[in-house]
Amino acid sequence: MSAILAADVAGYSRLMHRDEEATHARLTALLTDAVYPAIAEHGGHLVKNTGDGFLVEFPSAVEAVRAATEFQTRIKELTIGEVEDRRIAFRVGVNIGDVIVEPHDIFGDGVNIAARLEGIAEPGGICISSAAYDQIRDKVRVEFADLGEHSVKNIARPVHVFALQTDALAGLPAPSENPTPVRSRPRGYLWASAAIAVALVVGITVAAAWWFRPSSNTASSASVATNNATKSIAAISHASSPPRFSIVVLPFANLSSDPDQEYFADGITDDLTTDLSRISGSFVIARNTAFTFKGKPVDIKQVGRELNVRYVLEGSVRRDGDQVRVNTQLINAETGAHVWADRFDKDRADIFKVQNEVTARIAGTLNLELIRAESQRAEREHADNPDAVDLAMRGWAAYYRPLSAQQLAEARMLFERALRINPQSPQALHGLARTLAWAVTSRFSNAPADDLMRADEAVGRVLRSWPDDALAHDTKGHILRARKQFEQSIAEYETAINLDRNLANAYGASGLTKLFAGRAEQLFTPVETAIRLSPRDPLLSVWLYWICHAHTHLGHDDEAIDWCSKSIATNPLWYVYIDLISAYGWKGQKDNARAAIAELNKLVPNYTVKKWANEGYSDNPVFVAQYQRIVEGLRKAGLPEE
Repeated sequence: MSAILAADVAGYSRLMHRDEEATHARLTALLTDAVYPAIAEHGGHLVKNTGDGFLVEFPSAVEAVRAATEFQTRIKELTIGEVEDRRIAFRVGVNIGDVIVEPHDIFGDGVNIAARLEGIAEPGGICISSAAYDQIRDKVRVEFADLGEHSVKNIARPVHVFALQTDALAGLPAPSENPTPVRSRPRGYLWASAAIAVALVVGITVAAAWWFRPSSNTASSASVATNNATKSIAAISHASSPPRFSIVVLPFANLSSDPDQEYFADGITDDLTTDLSRISGSFVIARNTAFTFKGKPVDIKQVGRELNVRYVLEGSVRRDGDQVRVNTQLINAETGAHVWADRFDKDRADIFKVQNEVTARIAGTLNLELIRAESQRAEREHADNPDAVDLAMRGWAAYYRPLSAQQLAEARMLFERALRINPQSPQALHGLARTLAWAVTSRFSNAPADDLMRADEAVGRVLRSWPDDALAHDTKGHILRARKQFEQSIAEYETAINLDRNLANAYGASGLTKLFAGRAEQLFTPVETAIRLSPRDPLLSVWLYWICHAHTHLGHDDEAIDWCSKSIATNPLWYVYIDLISAYGWKGQKDNARAAIAELNKLVPNYTVKKWANEGYSDNPVFVAQYQRIVEGLRKAGLPEE
């Protein structure tokens, strides 16, 4: 029997739509200043972070309610001067019930009821079940109002609800900004003290990701911490080997002559720590721990052993006039070998924009680099006897190569092998769904209806267990797009972006889907955002083509030729030549059109106007009219009719 607290931000999507960066910054500050200290003080175990909320397990309902009233009171105090429609307010639900415990997640009706109670609570308020109320009555300093029984989704019997309204919090004294140390925790909890609770929040949050469920590499219980930060870190028992995607971002060094630029280097470190934690399966050491190494000479291997991580990211920032140069390198902490390095030179005109762009690009690149590195490790260490996780990781490494029919087929084969070993493997289920969806949308599938049905079933299984997985929502968007359910597809992409603001593919795909919905002029901004976030992405040639495609739809033939040529130079996909040929046809450039037709026939022999005219990407009348212009351009260029 556990006490479960579920919380989320009221109106989070609206707040993010209005001002994404400011909302993210305010939310991070409130979590750090109010929520996490209260959870730690009352012995809570942060099970997972859900983007705009969190799930916490407590030893008792009393501790759960005390923690909730403390952080709600503190948040109200911190936000009291803010404009009403920009204010962040949490809704909280608390329940007592049996749960199914996995290494980094919990399930069951006890959890589901807590989530439903959170939905009933008003912004800034707390709702609890009658089971929780029976335990806390006369033991906490606030009174709850009886709201009676409520029928809630997917729960067979009505739930008796008690509510603490926001006015009841007004008379409470503000909680201390320096909470008392947490009491000793029973074995099985990761947090040993309030001092390291905040330092571990990112790591514990992402440990819920599916790469680690279940695994022999899960961390054991923590020893009782001392007041010394280094000893607190060491007190956490290490796994027999570090988690697969475990990493620490060491504080970036400020190499500028101006010491005031220190904040910029620290900001990049902070943002990278946050952004890397959104990578599915990553285990990221939080900034409080990472910053204990600031300004000190470090031995990378020693850091890896001390923090039990496989990778260390370090870097430097140098400002010269109005230019900022950021160097970064990813190092294998076990061997000291460099895995990846890059340099970013940016104009310092908007320092915060520079910071956001640099960190987003590094995070996006590291997502691919970590998967490649771990895939190579799996092939070396388990070449003869790979398990489901090894095969799934190798599947993702194949998937992240430049798009082709062969690349998708190889990835699909690896995911299917993983599922034969473990039919419940979420990373393999998701990978299979993604390769099937991309094969259909790229016209590589021989059985599109069957492949979409199978993809939908696979990603549905992932989303039922992991409803806040951004990449899975992105994949669901692909499936809906292939079924011509464009508005629903766009909604899935927007959900994915709200869950992970650095998910470049979701931006790009949302732009293409708007084109299919007859809004070609709305493609450019999201696709350009995808390219800025991940300028070396394996899908770069596809994104460049989508920009070309929007220009051909809009009759911008010179621009179409330019962007299609860029796409072909990156990775020559057959369908890029269609738009190029059409644009040449409209421009009357017969020689260039003949050369492009010859290249198309090398990739797809004997391609005809009729084949392209019958592709049927969308039934939207605006799209169809613009698409017919491309078909007419093919005829003008001399592509055979049949």
